[in-house]
Amino acid sequence: MVFNDGVLYFNSFFAVTIGILVLFVGRRLNAAFKPLQEFSIPEPVTGGILFSLLIALVYVTTSIEIEFNLAARDVLLVYFFTTIGINASLKDLLKGGKPLIVLLAITIGYMILQNFTGISVAKLFGLDSAVGLLGGSVSLIGGHGTAIAWAPRIGEEFGIPNAMEIGIASATFGLILASLMGGPIAKFLITRYQLKPNEDEQLDIGISNKEGNEKITGFDFLDAVFAIHICAIVGFILNEAISELGLQLPLFVTCLFAGIVITNLIPKSLPRISGTQWPSRKPAIALIADISLGTFLAMSLMSMQLWTLVDLAGPIFAILSAQFIVAVLVNLFIVFPAMGKTYDAAVVCSGFGGISLGSTPTAMANMSAVSQRYGNSHQAFIIVPLVCAFFIDLANALIIPYFLANF
Repeated sequence: MVFNDGVLYFNSFFAVTIGILVLFVGRRLNAAFKPLQEFSIPEPVTGGILFSLLIALVYVTTSIEIEFNLAARDVLLVYFFTTIGINASLKDLLKGGKPLIVLLAITIGYMILQNFTGISVAKLFGLDSAVGLLGGSVSLIGGHGTAIAWAPRIGEEFGIPNAMEIGIASATFGLILASLMGGPIAKFLITRYQLKPNEDEQLDIGISNKEGNEKITGFDFLDAVFAIHICAIVGFILNEAISELGLQLPLFVTCLFAGIVITNLIPKSLPRISGTQWPSRKPAIALIADISLGTFLAMSLMSMQLWTLVDLAGPIFAILSAQFIVAVLVNLFIVFPAMGKTYDAAVVCSGFGGISLGSTPTAMANMSAVSQRYGNSHQAFIIVPLVCAFFIDLANALIIPYFLANF
């Protein structure tokens, strides 16, 4: 922890520690306020938003900025997506083939609609179309990474000096809306159509209350960590090989695929040094997934510098309000019917709420909160991360230049 020139900087150790504190605060708040549970608001979202508001209050009253080293957060993201890969079976992947294609087609169509929405609202304010694009798939479905990558080019080509601020502000507000959208949508659909899981599936993330007494030994935990590390090493090598071919993918994507491949290639009877079977869909894997995702999201939300967004609040609020309405309508009237109006479809909708305005981890957190309350959906946890962790970035890389050139 270092204080210099009005900036209080927390290193990685303190950042993780505070992230854990944020999780506990979110859990206590969710337990105290029943509506947060009823609408399946993820615990890290509750705590993370509260802490980001407190940090903004500190800045407003003292002019002291609080910053965090988030390197450990990125490691947690790799851990989380590797566990998703380890839990994926070939049978589920084949079963998810058609729903995967349907969700991908809807998502690509929605990305185009999202850009038209942003551009239309921006023009109402007399702003350049590029500003609307920054409030579209560049920052919302693309997230902070895409916003940071495209904002300098958009700012230079279209003469928008605050393009970076607009992109980051849209991505930040979108992340909050996405975190609050998925749970209520799933609750509405599950209640209205009286949906229930097809079977009593083991959770992909976390442990439900009725499973709370199931014991996980220290060796179970280490065995799961060891498997995750093996997949992460293979994923890193794969990522380096892909980079040599000129294609850049986030590390967590290649680790996800490494987990899928290794899980489906290793025979269950293969002897392992741990003396146990490969830990696919074991409670220890689910526990690590829960810890990794919760801490990652808590650290992401608590580190938001909300005071940097005040000057842009007007037009961004208008754009995001329109985007929020469109996202809800698409979810209810397109995604849910197209996915079959089943319980799996409702869980997918909670994830799509995270995709549409937020990020891949937000989508997974939404689905995790819904699954822990109502029941698991392996199908949702297979197709949603494949769509939003891989295909979205590829599609956005083509859609954004097209809109910049033609609108």
